[in-house]
Parts: sequence; structure tokens; C-alpha cells
Amino acid sequence: MTPRPIIIDTDPGTDDAIAIWLALASPELEVLGISAVAGNVPLPLTERNARKVCELAKRPDMAVFAGCSRPMLRPLVTAEAFHGGSGLGGTDLPEPTMPLQPGHAVDWLVDTLMAAGDGEITLCPIGPLTNIAMAIVKEPRILSRIREIVLMGGGFFAGGNITPAAEFNIYCDPHAAHVVFNSGVRLTMMPLDVTHQARTSRERIAAVRAIGTPVGVAAAALMASHGKREAQDRDKDGGPLHDPCVIAYLLQPELFGGRHCNVRVNTASEATMGMTVVDWWGVTDGSKNCTVMNRIDADRYFALIVDRLARL
Repeated sequence: MTPRPIIIDTDPGTDDAIAIWLALASPELEVLGISAVAGNVPLPLTERNARKVCELAKRPDMAVFAGCSRPMLRPLVTAEAFHGGSGLGGTDLPEPTMPLQPGHAVDWLVDTLMAAGDGEITLCPIGPLTNIAMAIVKEPRILSRIREIVLMGGGFFAGGNITPAAEFNIYCDPHAAHVVFNSGVRLTMMPLDVTHQARTSRERIAAVRAIGTPVGVAAAALMASHGKREAQDRDKDGGPLHDPCVIAYLLQPELFGGRHCNVRVNTASEATMGMTVVDWWGVTDGSKNCTVMNRIDADRYFALIVDRLARL
């Protein structure tokens, strides 16, 4: 089977790290490169964290590019409260020796997509959508080269996690999200409605830790750190493992269920800035532009993570 070429756009981030490892461990996927964006923490940390994660997985050959250091129009909002000051929850990963690639991530995205065939590359944004939107604005011809965009972001029935109405990735750069959701590209969205069903537990973290490799030990520590912060803040047992849902969907789409809907991103009202307005019941005449997931088999999801991370 020919591996599916993907690009991961990310702001590591504790759960971002596990998503990257899941992709690197899966022969069904060919990771063409990683583009870093400001989000959970500022850009100098996200690009460095991406390189740390690749090196721990023994993939110093992976191309990592630094992208946008702030949203398109709004000031940067970060999430150290959930991801720690470094972005990796206090987990002490070795400093990277692999180089940051020269050039800007947006230019690399444009060049890579323009060199591809129509419908060839899947984009996997698991942070704010700034890099993706800027690439679309810079060179609209890339749209035909994109097979699908599978993103972690948004929420509807679950509400928001940074404001009552908005999920962090979308809120961080709502204008970029507006560009992406109006691009006409095939979209699949992993919102809080589904990721909040994918919660860690002592047993699930212990299964990852039992892998016993540097990646397994680090992944368990990241899950425990992130889960503790989320659980304390949300009064829940364990925290949701958001970002790996994007990669898991590419590997085993049968783990998820959802509906094709019209989705709009609010940029007009400060009170609901970044809200993903999902026409779940089809009550408007808006075109269906996104498959919105709202169901996950969480046990099989975590079993997949354990199986794949054990290969690194």
C-alpha cells in the first residue's frame, strides 16, 4: 500500500507531541514535513518542541519549518496554563540537535503543494490555522493539490474551552479559520464534541508507560501532565487527548462518526469570537462544507496509540 502523504501543522503542545509520534510510527502515512505555528506557546518554543519530538522518535531527518509567529489580525493568545511554560508540560525532553529548516513554513507549504499532483497531499493542522490560511491567501492554486484538511478544532454542543463559545485553536486565529472553512477544500473537523470523549485515565496512561521506551515514557508523562491540568480545570477524571484524533482518523476512520454540515466561523462578535457555528440539523441553506465528528470509540483509540507508539 502506498503511504498517504501528509503535512502536520502544529504548535507543540503536549497532545501535539503524541499526534506527531503516532504519525511517525504509522507506515500508512508519509510525513512530508512539519510546519510549526504560534499557539499553545510562542513560535520559538513550538518549532523547538517539534524538533525535540522528532529526535526522540529517532527521526532527525524530518524537515521542521517555522511559520507564523502571530495570528493574521489579532494578538497572540497562548495556553501555558494547560501545556506548561515550555509547551511540553514540564517534561524534560533533550534539546534538539537537528536543524530548523531554512525559509518560512508558509513558503514551504506553497512550494510543496504546488509541486504535488491534484488531490495528493492531506493537511493535518492541530494548532491555529494561521500557516494554512496564509498559504491559501498567498497562492490559491494550492487548493486543488489538497486531498483533504483534517483538523483539530472547534466545538458546538460541547461549547468552548478558551471562552464559553470558542475552542482554543479556532479562537487563537479565527480569521485564519474563516479562510480555511471557506476555501472549498474537503474538510474533516475533530471538535471538542469528540475529543472530550477521548479522555486519559490511570489505566490508559499506565499502558503507554509500560511500553518502556523513551517515547513511551515521555508520552505517558505528557498525558499525565496535560490530563491533570484539564481534569482540575474541568472537574473531570483525566483530560482529553485532542490532537491525536486527527492522525487516528487517517489510520482508522471507522473509530469515528459524524455528519456532513455547514460550518461557519464567527469573527464579528467579541463575545462569540472564534465560535464554530455548526448547522447540525440542516436548518439553513448554507452549503455543507465540513464533516464534523461527534463520536469516537475511545478504547480502540487508546489501543491504537499504544500499539503505534510501541514501534518507535
